[in-house]
Amino acid sequence: MKYTALLVLLLSLQLCTPASQVSKKAPTPAPPKSAAPPKSATVSERTVVCIDPGHPSEVASGKNVQNGTSETHVDWAVAERLRAALEARGYEVVMTKESEDELVRNKDRALVANRARAALMIRLHCDASEERGYAVYYPDRQGRAKDGTTGPSQNVIEESRRAAEAVHAGLSEGLDGALNDNGIRTDDQTKVGHQQGGALTGSIFSDVPVVTIEMVVLSQPSDADFIKTDAGQQRMADSIADGISRFVGPAKNSSPRKEE
Repeated sequence: MKYTALLVLLLSLQLCTPASQVSKKAPTPAPPKSAAPPKSATVSERTVVCIDPGHPSEVASGKNVQNGTSETHVDWAVAERLRAALEARGYEVVMTKESEDELVRNKDRALVANRARAALMIRLHCDASEERGYAVYYPDRQGRAKDGTTGPSQNVIEESRRAAEAVHAGLSEGLDGALNDNGIRTDDQTKVGHQQGGALTGSIFSDVPVVTIEMVVLSQPSDADFIKTDAGQQRMADSIADGISRFVGPAKNSSPRKEE
């Protein structure tokens, strides 16, 4: 009986234990949210600029000597300086040709920029006219190439206008006092562009914003004297680079673009 009474007493004490002293099983934590998948390392996020040194092309060789130099030579010399200036700012640069005398059709020049998914295509040329100085051209309407292709798209037209304004601003500031400023013009104001309904061939086939710069009037001795010098070519390249930066913004610096 004594053992029975003791057992009953212990059982009573256990039933009266406060709830706060009863151990509880800790709740199972919620599983962590899945992290966002990493971006593909094969897609470049670098800012690509395409430089198109004009000529030789199917239209003209550009090798005619005017006031001691030629358009092909000036276009290439400034293009190389422009490439260096852009790369120093962190941009990735694609050229439409590999040497000064390489002949590339205007359609193929545009396709180089398209394949590179360039933020901007800059086409470098020199003029021959009664004027002096530089001018910036862009497509403001679609044209039709000889093979029937029409272009560029409305989006390219709008972006090319913005690019022309930015590039012109860079030239206007950088070349102040050195060359005449002939402003912003359209492809339709060129002979070939007008013949094709309002757009140059390089614009018709372009899927990216495109601007053509007539850097100097090479038939004018004072313009030729400026662009023949190292200082003049560098000043031109730096001014164009400033205009490009105004349009495309700061360069992105991820890993180099994977070739496709």
